[in-house]
Amino acid sequence: MSLGFLLGKRTDCDIINAAGLVLVPSGFVVDEEHLRLLDQHQVKLSEVTWMGNGRNESISTLDDKVQKVFQYNQDLFDRIYKIKKVPLLEIKNELLPIVQEISEYPDLFQLLAAMKRAEVNTYTFQHHIGVAVLTTLIGKWIGLEKTDLSLLTLAAILHDVGKVRISEDLWLKPGKLTDEEFAEIKLHTVYGYELLKATIGLSPRVAKVALLHHERSDGNGYPLKLKGSRLDTFSRIVAVADVFHAMSSKRPYRDTLSFHEVVSRMRKGAFGQIDPHISAMFLENIICSLIGKQVMLTDGQIGEVVYTNPHNDLRPLIRIGESLVNLSEMKQLHIADVLV
Repeated sequence: MSLGFLLGKRTDCDIINAAGLVLVPSGFVVDEEHLRLLDQHQVKLSEVTWMGNGRNESISTLDDKVQKVFQYNQDLFDRIYKIKKVPLLEIKNELLPIVQEISEYPDLFQLLAAMKRAEVNTYTFQHHIGVAVLTTLIGKWIGLEKTDLSLLTLAAILHDVGKVRISEDLWLKPGKLTDEEFAEIKLHTVYGYELLKATIGLSPRVAKVALLHHERSDGNGYPLKLKGSRLDTFSRIVAVADVFHAMSSKRPYRDTLSFHEVVSRMRKGAFGQIDPHISAMFLENIICSLIGKQVMLTDGQIGEVVYTNPHNDLRPLIRIGESLVNLSEMKQLHIADVLV
C-alpha cells in the first residue's frame, strides 16, 4: 500500500529501517523525500504506526494510531471494491498486526471512544475495525491460543467484506428500508462468503464467519437460518462483537443507543438470540471495566462508578460530588454514557 497519506503528518517516534537506520526522526513532518526513503527501504505501515511505547500511549497518540488504521482499512476496502479480490498477504502482514496491537490498549472505554472519534467516510469502515478489536478481546478473554486468535481477528476484519458488492447508497439510506432493499442488504453475507471462499490460502473458517455472523441460536437469523450447535464458534464470537459495536454506534437512520440500553437489550435478546455464554462473558468484562469511570446518567448528572452490584450490575454505586447515589434504589436513572 502507498504511504502517501502520511505526507504532512508529524511522526510520534523515530521511523527506522531493518538495520536500525533512522529514516524519519521523531517529531519531524513527513515530506516527499521521507516518503521516497520509506518506499526505498520497504518500510511497512505497521512499522510506521507502532514504534511507540504501546501501553504508555497518551489518548492523543491512541487517536492518531486508530485514525491511521481506519484510513488504511478504508483504502484497503476501496481497492477490494475495485478489483473484487482480497489481498490476503497484505492484510495478514499489515492490518492484522495493527488490530492486534490496538486490542492491547489497557483502557477499554478509552479505546472504544477513540474508535468513535476517528474520521471515516462511512460507518462501514469504522465498523470493520471496531468489530475486529472487540472480537480480538473476546478471543483473549476466552483463552484462545495465539494461532486461533489471529485467525479469529482476520475473520472479524473480513466479516463484512461482502458489502463491497452492495451499493453504498443502500447502506447509507437514512430512512426505513423496503423489503426488497433489506433482502439485498442481507446478501452481503453470501457475497462475502463467495469472495473469501475464492481467496487462495484463506482458511474456510474465515469465509464461514462472513456467511454466518448474522445467524442466531434460535434459527431466526440469516441467510441459512441455522440453529445452535450448527454455528461455528468464531461466527458466534463475531456476532456478539458485531451487535455491540453496531448498537453503540451512530447510524444513518438512528442515533447512538445509551450504554444501559445496549447492554439491557443484548441480555434480553432484542437483537436476536446470540450465544448466551459468549455474550454474558463479554458483557461481564465490559461492566467490570466501569469501576473508576466517569459516567453520565440519564438526568445529565456526572459521577464516578465506585462499586458494581453483582446482583444488578447495570445499577452500580455512583459518587456524585460528596454524595453516593445507588442506582439500585433509583429505578428512574440509568447510565447513558461512559465518559473518557
